[in-house]
Amino acid sequence: MKIIFGITSLTIGGAEKVLVDIANKLSTKHEITILTIYSNGELEKNLNKNIQLKSIFNFKFDDLSKSKKQLISLKLLLFKKYYYKRYVKSNNDIEIAFLEGPITRIFGVRNPKVKKIAWIHNDISKVFGNSLKAKIKIAIDKKTYGKYRTLIFVSKDNRDRFTEVYKDVRDEYLQPVQKRVVYNYINPENVRQCAEEKIEDVFNKNTINFLIVARLTKQKRIDRVIEVHKSLIEHKYIHNFYVIGDGPEKENLEKQIQENNVQDTFHLLGSKVNPYPYMKNADFICLLSEFEGYGMVIEEAKILGKPIIITDTAAREAVENYKNSIIVKNTEQGIYSEIRDILKKKIKNFSNEREDYNNERILQKIEKILEE
Repeated sequence: MKIIFGITSLTIGGAEKVLVDIANKLSTKHEITILTIYSNGELEKNLNKNIQLKSIFNFKFDDLSKSKKQLISLKLLLFKKYYYKRYVKSNNDIEIAFLEGPITRIFGVRNPKVKKIAWIHNDISKVFGNSLKAKIKIAIDKKTYGKYRTLIFVSKDNRDRFTEVYKDVRDEYLQPVQKRVVYNYINPENVRQCAEEKIEDVFNKNTINFLIVARLTKQKRIDRVIEVHKSLIEHKYIHNFYVIGDGPEKENLEKQIQENNVQDTFHLLGSKVNPYPYMKNADFICLLSEFEGYGMVIEEAKILGKPIIITDTAAREAVENYKNSIIVKNTEQGIYSEIRDILKKKIKNFSNEREDYNNERILQKIEKILEE
């Protein structure tokens, strides 16, 4: 089969890593193309050589000014048919929009000759907010999702939240669009192998070290973690927090760290193409977001057998059967209390045994959906 995937870019991120792993696996059997809106993503070099990669724009989104970002977003919305015909439409058997937003609208242009699939990675009820602009986007996207034969969700919670927002999504023949849940696929051998890479020792050997691997966006609520960290330090619960990632909130977070005078114990390490050696050497992996789709870093932490702390979001599905995990209340006080108890050594003992990790069944489920 000829399959084209679409995504905003292949910069470092959870959905982007999942796409690279899925595409590499499928490329052994199928002819795979990946279309990105923006080019020069760090993960492009991880694609198998037999995968065709093309981009609409030959630059990175983060390199644009705010006004240019807004202008391009408007162009992608108003001229989606043009972009579809020029960059997507071909003799493909399946067209897969792998991320919410502009790429889903472009791939949603009607073409009865191909099977269309849209992948939803996030909690739709939280992504857009409640503004007038958000309501307009929701109205547009409800029609867009009706152009797809199948919608794939990375968690049951995401599927249910989507259904709350978009109610009854039907195709042009008024038939309900198929909704399927497929947990994120990741190549475990690649994670284990990359975790062995030697790195400079950044962690403080005299304290417990917590690590967050996330894009620096408002959704991830790193600002809330900084406040928790400050309060713990003030109450003499000494520890270190490290954050791997980059994003639009970086400048605000740096300022907050300085204002709270925790620059010696709260560290922004920036983006890392290979975060796995850091994950391997940290004491705890944290995902303390306000909302999540599934949380790819949780799967990576499970592969490495690391203790995990997460807030109560859709990501809880990822740790249902993982004994080295703690789900905390999705509040500042909830996070504070659990981390304080860890530092006071009141938390349960974690197992040192690495659990068997095999998600080949996920790939088999994807193959079955493609062949239906």
